[in-house]
Amino acid sequence: MKPTLNPRQVESFYSVMRTGTVVAAARHMNVTQPVVSRAISLLEARIGYKLFERRGRKLVATPEGQAFYREAEAIYGSLDRLAQVAQDIRFQRGGELRIATLPSLSQSLLPRVTTRFLSTRPNVSVFVQSLPSRQVADLVATRQFDIGLIELPMARPSISVEPLLPARSVAVIPVDHRLASKKQISVKDLADERMVLLSQHSFLRYQIDDAFSKLGVAPHVVMETPHSTIACAFAAAGAGITLVSHWAAESVSGPNVVVRPVKEELTSRSAIIFPYPGARSMMAESFAKELKEEIRQAKLR
Repeated sequence: MKPTLNPRQVESFYSVMRTGTVVAAARHMNVTQPVVSRAISLLEARIGYKLFERRGRKLVATPEGQAFYREAEAIYGSLDRLAQVAQDIRFQRGGELRIATLPSLSQSLLPRVTTRFLSTRPNVSVFVQSLPSRQVADLVATRQFDIGLIELPMARPSISVEPLLPARSVAVIPVDHRLASKKQISVKDLADERMVLLSQHSFLRYQIDDAFSKLGVAPHVVMETPHSTIACAFAAAGAGITLVSHWAAESVSGPNVVVRPVKEELTSRSAIIFPYPGARSMMAESFAKELKEEIRQAKLR
């Protein structure tokens, strides 16, 4: 019948093997020397053979003790690694963060924040997926992702929504367009202009249509898309003027377009979402804090 081992007795044996002496093992375990010696004696009695033999004032492992140590080392080595993993998780030195984001934030804001986040966490890896807001919400709600960035409004029973500061809108204009020389663009300037606009389910598109309606005109829409980055790319190609959040416009600023502020109060509203209910990962919380700070600082600039 195999013996039932006492974990504290095995730990005493392992500590003596690791430190070389009973005195050092006792100090390591924060107990007295007699406690360690008795634990090893009880372990030897339980397993039925000697683990050490005494040579003068030294303990030397028997061949059976060496064999027993090799097995114990595998177990305690795993525990040591597990303890290190626990510390890495606590202090966010290792692990993976999974982020799902709407495309308009994936080209400028998210890369900037993520790069800074990783600069102090060299053993952390990040997986990023860019999808429409509804799909982002579904992935976070089912805990396939730790954190999500979505466009508001959005409601799901299995997510927690934390709105971010609104993002001002800008006009992205082909560089050779007659309005490119203006320092600021008004919706009134855009009457009869060829427009590349976001799809009508977008809250920003609702504001744009409302602004045109107050002028008694309808926008001349030559193309619609649900993605701000696509709208910006078509504006850069000369298809028309688009109105998007300044985050989306950051990724396309270049020789083919100019980006101008919009006079009217047109804003994009986005939010951070977490799985709900249940505890959030500490790493996701830290990332959200850095993202919010970046947005706050951008608002001040």
